[in-house]
Amino acid sequence: MEENKTENFEEIMKELETITEELEKGNDNLDEAVNKFEKGMKLAKNASKILENAEKKITILIEKDGELTEEGFSAE
Repeated sequence: MEENKTENFEEIMKELETITEELEKGNDNLDEAVNKFEKGMKLAKNASKILENAEKKITILIEKDGELTEEGFSAE
């Protein structure tokens, strides 16, 4: 898989799952295993960024005085 910033979260997770399964089998030599691990770490970092960006976009609808208003989401 190319390092493509437009990949979606589900595609990244599927590839991480594949890499994990391959590493768990233990059929790769050390160099191949290290390369797969590095690729997995890059994918995990990209997935984390996607989640962070999604979190920033979340809004919470709160009812105040009978009206729904939007309030920014804060994970803190």
